Amino acid sequence: MRNFIGVVYCGYKPLPLSSMNIVQVYKQFPTQEACIKHLEAIRWHGIPVCPYCKTYRTTELPKENRYHCNKCKTSYSVTVNTIFHKTKIDLQKWFLAISLFINSKNEISARQLSRDLDVNSNTAWRMGMQIRNAMRGQGTLLEGIVDAAKRIGVSH
Repeated sequence: MRNFIGVVYCGYKPLPLSSMNIVQVYKQFPTQEACIKHLEAIRWHGIPVCPYCKTYRTTELPKENRYHCNKCKTSYSVTVNTIFHKTKIDLQKWFLAISLFINSKNEISARQLSRDLDVNSNTAWRMGMQIRNAMRGQGTLLEGIVDAAKRIGVSH
């Protein structure tokens, strides 16, 4: 898992998801493409890197929001090796779920997440577990959000 979700870059000043409410998350990320561009900027700093062979020799496939590696001949997206990999849920909902986890004073139940995101409870449970595991597995996943890590018992 990579640590690139906790900070939203707005121009030159990073804006932590912890200070964003639901409306701000949807304004900052109005489309799936906006979410992908944000992940690309945070993860690759503008230069796509193949997650399989680590080369920079890539070709963009803009209609698919993917890249093609010219070395290992593999197609990939920015979500490979992240909690978003192979998900059918919009990244907007994932960003919103992460924001809800960070901003809640208490643990969020799968049922509450299901209602808030308009997904079924099994999907909400899976998303919640993925977010919790990412936070436990790598305490810096949500960079700059120390209180979230403390709330679930992650030590730095």
